[in-house]
Amino acid sequence: MGLSSALASLLFCLRLFGICTGFRQDTENCHNYSIQFERVFSVPGDVAMLNSTLVSPDVFNITTVPYNITWYSSKSGLEINDQTGRILVRGETLWFLNVTMDDDGEYVTVLRTPSKCAILSTQLIVDQPVKGKCGRPRTAHQSITNEVDDTLRCPLKPYMENLKKNFNITASIKWYRDCDLIVEGKGSKYTIWDETTLAIERVEPEDAVNHTCTLTFSIGGIVGSVSETIDVDVKVTYYLVPEVREPANEIIKAQRGSNFSKSCQVFVPSVGIPDVDIFWLSKDRLIHTTNSSHRVYTSKQRMWHVKAPRKGAWLEKVLMFSELRKEDFNINYTCQAFSARGAPKRYFTLLQTDPDVTIPIGLVLSGVMVMFVISVTFYYIFKIDIVLWFRRAFPIFYTNTDSDGKLYDAYVAYPQPQAFGFKKEVETFALHTLPQVLEKACDYKLFIAGRDCLPGQAVVDSIEENLQASRCFLLLYNASTFSSTSSSNNNNICKTSECSDKKEMETSFSSSSLSLHSLDKLYPDTRQELECVDAMHRALLDKSLKVVLVELEEISPAQLAHFPESLRYLRKKQGAVCWWKYQRRTQKQRMCMRSREGEEMGENGSQDFSSLSPSSRFWKEMRYCMPVRGKRKVYPEKTALLNE
Repeated sequence: MGLSSALASLLFCLRLFGICTGFRQDTENCHNYSIQFERVFSVPGDVAMLNSTLVSPDVFNITTVPYNITWYSSKSGLEINDQTGRILVRGETLWFLNVTMDDDGEYVTVLRTPSKCAILSTQLIVDQPVKGKCGRPRTAHQSITNEVDDTLRCPLKPYMENLKKNFNITASIKWYRDCDLIVEGKGSKYTIWDETTLAIERVEPEDAVNHTCTLTFSIGGIVGSVSETIDVDVKVTYYLVPEVREPANEIIKAQRGSNFSKSCQVFVPSVGIPDVDIFWLSKDRLIHTTNSSHRVYTSKQRMWHVKAPRKGAWLEKVLMFSELRKEDFNINYTCQAFSARGAPKRYFTLLQTDPDVTIPIGLVLSGVMVMFVISVTFYYIFKIDIVLWFRRAFPIFYTNTDSDGKLYDAYVAYPQPQAFGFKKEVETFALHTLPQVLEKACDYKLFIAGRDCLPGQAVVDSIEENLQASRCFLLLYNASTFSSTSSSNNNNICKTSECSDKKEMETSFSSSSLSLHSLDKLYPDTRQELECVDAMHRALLDKSLKVVLVELEEISPAQLAHFPESLRYLRKKQGAVCWWKYQRRTQKQRMCMRSREGEEMGENGSQDFSSLSPSSRFWKEMRYCMPVRGKRKVYPEKTALLNE
């Protein structure tokens, strides 16, 4: 043992002496980085590449500072130069094209720059192949995951990059499963990506065998190869990249002052327990507290496993606010899953809810609807009063009728004496009550047959001239006005048996060839029929005259059947001003104020025409139907009755 130790010491000293004599004199001032951590393994007959890591930005500025590298053998102490078919030196890279067992050892790199010197050793280990086994005796270890697609990476990628950089050589790689060459194609579970990556479809426990990648190339006129064997381990328990399902990069609105919670849910495709942790972040700060006494806190992480539709585990952590404040809004809250496979994340933005306008809008719409109903009801009830007030307050909006060529505001027609249906009360109403209110109190000008007719003037001429000079036609009638024996003729005023609408009415009038002179022969004893026919013709066909129907008595359906068809049509279309309704209302009011004796009427049940107030309901309706006059001169003496 002593002799062997002495010989070893002697050889070591000689080796050091050789190295020192091979170096330049100033190497003693070089910085020694000792031996390089990464070792190179090879077998006889393979190609080996040693690469010095001295050419690095950590040592000097490789882009601006010039440098020189020299390789030395630690065995001989001599500088290593190119040897045909054996060795190639390319700067920081030393190539052995045909490795032998004698090449095993350390190789020293000396780096010199104008200002510094550095020394680094790189070790080459040469092993004999194991007989009966494929692959290399030294293996790299890689793990793949069971039941999923996974990949193996060939460690020879630096060889390919160096060949491309220094020699512009493109090499090829072949993959082996144990001793069998892997061939891509249909039915194969292997796929080669960019030559250095082997993809394995649906990994199985049987894939836990050695896989070898062999790089073949031609350099310096010699075809060489280098191989690396990978010891493959198949992991039965595994997990893949976590998938953050919630939140979903969304905007969530919440009400200020309320409590709020949001769940972070992460699915991890896995078998076994995945090593994944979930964290909530706000403004890049962790929300780590799980104490519920804090206003903002998180729940503890919980996990449950599922087998379908995908095998894996669900992880959940809930972010909770006991009370939302102003500073909590307009902020992104991020859920991030941390694992060795990746750290995916998703977020949600918390915004304050918009003001609840449902109730205010509902109240406004309800108010508008109520106001609309009230307005419509109010207008329906007080329509006449509103229109009369507007006429009185804003006469400027109406055209002055003084210059329209008309002499009268209204032509008044009523049953004449000796005519069928004549009543004294009707004549009194036409000759006294009507003028007293409309003419004296309201300043209207009326033409009343029997009062304003010129002596000796023909009836037909009087009717035609005065209708032409009037703005509207007031027809006063009672229940018996049109119930004469000649009612069959009256019903033929439109010359048709059925005049159901306006079109038929106008057709009947236009088809009639009767003139007023011929009608004078048909009705020699009455004036009202002539007035009615002429007025209806002007109203329905010419549309040059407005007709106002004044109904003095209630008309039954049987009595209405005797009315002329044109009159029935007009009454249905525009209605009539009913004096009898006013009288009935007045009688009911008197019944509440007087005894039954004081309210008895005459033997014939004569109606009371004593009300002369223009503000009563009936006279308001009459004024509403009368022609509208524009701004005109008002005589005080004619409005004296209005002020009473």
